[in-house]
Amino acid sequence: MGARLVRLAHAVSMAGTVLWGAACADSMTGTVLPVPLVATGGDTADTDAAKAAADGQHDGDASGAQSLDGTGSAADGSTEVVAAPQPPRICRPATAWQPGTKAFTDVTEAVGIGTAEPTATGLGVGGIRLSAADLDGDGLPELVVRRHVLGLRDPFEAGKRMTWLLHNDSKPGPWRFSDITQSSGLLQTRDGKDGRPTHIAVYGDIDNDGDVDVFTGMNVAFDPKNDPNKVDASEVMINDGKAKFTLSALPQFASADLRRSLNAATFVDYDRDGLLDLWLGYGSWGTQGFPIADQLVRGDGQAGFTTVTADEGLLTKDWIKLVDVQIGAAHRNTWGTAACDVNDDGHPDLLTTSYGRYFNGLWLGGGTKGTSFRFDDVQIESGWGRDDDDDWTTNWNAQCYCQDNPAAPECSKAQKPKVNCAALKASFGGKYRWDHANDREAWRLGGNTGTGVCGDLDRDGDLDFLVVTIVHSDVGTSSDPTRIVRNDGTGGGKSGGVPTFTHLKDTASGLQRTWPDPLNWNAGDITGALFDFDNDGRLDVLVASSDYPGTRAFLFRQLPSGMFSEVPTQDGIDFRHSQGAAIADFDADGDLDVALGHSLARCSSSPKECQKTEQIHVFRNDLGAQGNWLQLDLRGGKGANRSAIGARVQITAGGVTQTAEVGGGHGHYGQQNDLLQHFGLGAACDIDKVTVRWPDAAATTQTWAGVRANYRVRLRQGDAAPEYVGIAQ
Repeated sequence: MGARLVRLAHAVSMAGTVLWGAACADSMTGTVLPVPLVATGGDTADTDAAKAAADGQHDGDASGAQSLDGTGSAADGSTEVVAAPQPPRICRPATAWQPGTKAFTDVTEAVGIGTAEPTATGLGVGGIRLSAADLDGDGLPELVVRRHVLGLRDPFEAGKRMTWLLHNDSKPGPWRFSDITQSSGLLQTRDGKDGRPTHIAVYGDIDNDGDVDVFTGMNVAFDPKNDPNKVDASEVMINDGKAKFTLSALPQFASADLRRSLNAATFVDYDRDGLLDLWLGYGSWGTQGFPIADQLVRGDGQAGFTTVTADEGLLTKDWIKLVDVQIGAAHRNTWGTAACDVNDDGHPDLLTTSYGRYFNGLWLGGGTKGTSFRFDDVQIESGWGRDDDDDWTTNWNAQCYCQDNPAAPECSKAQKPKVNCAALKASFGGKYRWDHANDREAWRLGGNTGTGVCGDLDRDGDLDFLVVTIVHSDVGTSSDPTRIVRNDGTGGGKSGGVPTFTHLKDTASGLQRTWPDPLNWNAGDITGALFDFDNDGRLDVLVASSDYPGTRAFLFRQLPSGMFSEVPTQDGIDFRHSQGAAIADFDADGDLDVALGHSLARCSSSPKECQKTEQIHVFRNDLGAQGNWLQLDLRGGKGANRSAIGARVQITAGGVTQTAEVGGGHGHYGQQNDLLQHFGLGAACDIDKVTVRWPDAAATTQTWAGVRANYRVRLRQGDAAPEYVGIAQ
């Protein structure tokens, strides 16, 4: 079963000495000796900090770092390095994972989810939207699972359920989930009937009171005239700290511009005032099915939100003028949102991923172009919007069209068809999937992108991306595939300015896949994740490839060379038609586990690959004792949001610096992993320093020296000493 995280009791004397219980470690052998099983208690120290954080004001844009006492940084811009009071040193032997070693075990039944239908031993949890967060503050993440049925309320009946809030019951005892959906109030309605439709669940401390609140997003029917539910809307659910939720005072997301085809949501403090805001991504809407504008709403710290999209420079345009469409200024059919500081200037940047082979969106925060707006559209000049493969002639449909219409413009460039054109046309209802007038243009040579998730894949200090995209064999190379998008910085090693992105083909990164039919395949990639599954200090890639025949979960390990190599299913995760992923250390043993949804949408084409229901599966990571690690629980203080969403963390150990950012949800229908930041350290047993740039107006930076590896550590903004709250045992 691996190690378990044990909560540590400790005290700090007047001299700063940590008085430990019987916890110690034999650094020669890596053996961890017994630790008193004493909990640290509640989060009582957070109360004053919460009040201070709530005092922040909007529009704080001061730049530069401050020292710990808030009086400002040194003249050279450095910050104070605080030596941490140290618990015993723990050093684990680090053996690099090799094929043939089992990394994950399917524990779906053992953790209480059980069979596909509720039984005496299982909950029958099914869905394709998953996200994780610690909702009751006990250090163990809960799991929220959603099906996707537009409009219908949850009757809380077996076989008809739509949404589950699964409580992590692993303290004390073995890892197990229980269903607290109804008792939690997460799905309560304003008329008191049944459960509210919830397609998105992302987490952040909206009211800065020390616990995690939830934005529950609702997608409304494509044609509003056929909406079966004209009552419910997206809602902000306020947590009492014990996973009991109440509705915000007003149904503010029921307005005409917000109660629409919501596909994604991300918490972000875009103006760094210490109060969380929401970046909302919308799909096509209305009887004509045109894309509509995404929306930025600013939070007031009291669960109130105001739309500020136009004021901040984010308003896109209707699909009327071709010139607007060609330059990426038109609305997108947004499938995913994200917020990451891609140019390392302390200002959150906003991103979208789009269905329809249109440009993905990127707006830099901080007003880099000198306009009156806070955000600048740089998706084309940065190279983020799409890759640079413009060879439309590899598209089978284009080849067949040009065979039928050889005099059409540029058809002399088209390759000879490799397929039976009559059969291809028949498979698409008697018409090729090709518009010769437009499909050769740049704005039609992007991808069908579900999710973009940021992480420092090459450990160079800036944030790269895994971009997860649907692509079919008939469209050729010009349709953007799932890929790594490398951040090449802004030049000269400086922060700020417009970064340059390079899109890596799968052969350049190692993400290429072998499909059952090498000619006819469908990479139905919609959701994915970046995480270090083997604790070697390098981010690995998980692609959840939806419901087309031959699709499954694909796990790729990053090699020391920076290339990726697929982990065989017998060693990693063997799960067909996976869609939706949540990554967290659910059993608190020092490694990251995986929960996956299961899609039934196209099972008529491949019935043997499908379960009877959408039952999720949970995979326990069994590599916790292999390599060293660190987990950081960040708590924002005065001027920063308490969840520390947007905080940038750097840890240096073994001559390598890893960079991460606390995220507020990303991708298709609100993927979000635990707010706890997990770092694999490989063979490194000693951490040189941990640096956090807090998401406040001054970009306050703190650095701690001597933080111990193989512990869960709480870092509070402004506190000189870290708090060791757990150890894997």
